Amino acid sequence: MQVLISIFALIIILGILVFVHEFGHFIVARLSGMRADIFSLGMGKRLLGYNKKTGFSFGNLEDEYSGEGITDYRISLFPIGGYVKIVGMIDESMDKDALKGEMKPWEFRARPRPFQLAVLLAGVVMNFILAIVLYTIISMGMGGVEIDITEIGYVEKGAIGDVIGFQSGDQVKAINDIKVESWEQIEKFLISNDALNQDFVVQIERNGSPMELRMENKKYLAMLTDQKLFGISPAGTEIFLNMVQDKDPAAQAGLKVGDTIVSLAGEKILISQQIIKIVKSHIEKPMELQYKRGNEIITTTVTPNKSGLIGISMGVAYDKSLVKHIEYSLGEAIQRGFKESINTVAQFKVVFSKIFQGSVKAKDTLGGPIMIAQLAGQTFNLGFYSFIQLMAMLSVSLAVLNLLPIPALDGGQIVIVLIEGIMRRELPEKLKLIIQQIGLFIILALMVFVFYNDIARVIGF
Repeated sequence: MQVLISIFALIIILGILVFVHEFGHFIVARLSGMRADIFSLGMGKRLLGYNKKTGFSFGNLEDEYSGEGITDYRISLFPIGGYVKIVGMIDESMDKDALKGEMKPWEFRARPRPFQLAVLLAGVVMNFILAIVLYTIISMGMGGVEIDITEIGYVEKGAIGDVIGFQSGDQVKAINDIKVESWEQIEKFLISNDALNQDFVVQIERNGSPMELRMENKKYLAMLTDQKLFGISPAGTEIFLNMVQDKDPAAQAGLKVGDTIVSLAGEKILISQQIIKIVKSHIEKPMELQYKRGNEIITTTVTPNKSGLIGISMGVAYDKSLVKHIEYSLGEAIQRGFKESINTVAQFKVVFSKIFQGSVKAKDTLGGPIMIAQLAGQTFNLGFYSFIQLMAMLSVSLAVLNLLPIPALDGGQIVIVLIEGIMRRELPEKLKLIIQQIGLFIILALMVFVFYNDIARVIGF
């Protein structure tokens, strides 16, 4: 049953993401005076579709469709991906017949460069707008929370909080003589202009005695530039599981979505970084894990795999007595939606940079349709807001990936248009075809890689 739910959830997510992306290309192309012969959800053979020329029909059209400005809206066999066939453009269809004969004013190649760039960027922009809309819906529906606590619960060694001088149990009273009453005020200050532009002083209470922690601006900026984490968390937090990967060590140890981690390898858990650090230090070594399910505390043993992973994704929960619910207006929710979308882009940037630096292995990070289906199924079971949050994250990831300068992706096409703009002439048709073929090879190789990763995770290889 869960497999069917996962497949159903995957089809919903991919259908919406692909439709929004391709609709962006389509509508801007039409507004720019270009013709689009085909708008397809899915790839490969046409299953069914509609156009004003031939009406509704099943299967392939008699000939390769050329609707003379009439678009065929279709659903195709393979539900992963989609495309818009714009006249006069070499894309993933590799259709070079569109470039034969005299150039027509409604062709992609005949329109001004700014219009071409607008068409290519439209899919990415629409995915980003979708993410903002989804995050806005989450903010409106769920509101926000303010954590009514200023006590430090955990300080990671070597992180910014540790260098500032925080210790577990410290009560933050004020920063630069401004009274602090919630955890959000602490976090906001650490990224505010006041922290970035001058030295600052934190007034705390430690073991009942008042103290001051001073931080030099130059030292603080140097740590931020070095991409150090703040490494602090409030007291009263719990780490719960919002994803447990099938066949991975955590699942084998009996953990399920919603479980709360109490301790790991004898250390009380207050922050997700603790778990990551402990797991990395126990590669292929069994360790004791305590978790809470409902009101029951369960003890088990988990053994990280050779990559230093146990196959979980984590979230933070707070003591209910400390949580103050906040309602957002539409304007505030839109601002939060935009901010969350930007934060998601930043998260992908960090992941990609770590992959290129070699500190994170691509095979441990990149997933394909099987992994997405599993996540989709799990979030579908958790509820509407969890489901659309995953959709928002995937919409941003689709936008980011499409901007990569790889031929056959939007980013690669943008590079070609920019080169042609600099040269003030089109690249030769044969060269464009070769570039597209290289791009398709890279994409196919990447698809094989992520499919292999997915299958390896499923069978526990």
